[in-house]
Amino acid sequence: MDKKTIMIDMDEVIVVGNFSNYLIEFLGKVDFDKLHSQYRQDLIKGKEEEFKTIYKYKNLYKNNNGDYIEPLPNCIEVIKELNEKYDVYIATTYIWKEDVIDAATNLKNKFEYLHYWLPFIDTNNFIFMTDKTKIKYDIGIDDRVSNLENCDKKLLFTEFRNKKLTDNELKAKGIVRVNNWLDVKEELI
Repeated sequence: MDKKTIMIDMDEVIVVGNFSNYLIEFLGKVDFDKLHSQYRQDLIKGKEEEFKTIYKYKNLYKNNNGDYIEPLPNCIEVIKELNEKYDVYIATTYIWKEDVIDAATNLKNKFEYLHYWLPFIDTNNFIFMTDKTKIKYDIGIDDRVSNLENCDKKLLFTEFRNKKLTDNELKAKGIVRVNNWLDVKEELI
């Protein structure tokens, strides 16, 4: 019998990259919970060119020492367990709105990060795409509701852009909220 497929998002699900830190560095104090947009980069509207001159080619997944940023707590252990039971795919976009981060550089950096932290997943299961609804999965784990549309079981990872969604709204869309990787484990293993 074929294993069920799982699509796992990368940003804000596996790792919180440096983009938010770069925004704070560039703008000063930022309260993402008050952002009324799906995109953090909307905070630099009108300042995109200035931002790009500083940050466009930076690696979002390495710290100042050049080491990879740690994944979210329990992430690697739970994905290892999921990989034994399911056919796991990591689906992530590498193209940024307004091209504030160079797409080619970001694609390379994402691939290297995933390969470093998830060596037990076949690199052919790393999918780089903008519209995740183009592929059907049995289970989806993402921080954007729209990316879960083509999944039978939908797990929404809590993030600034979805915190205001009520339990009733999520239930109406067949979505289960997960706040961390232990919640994911409880739902799927």
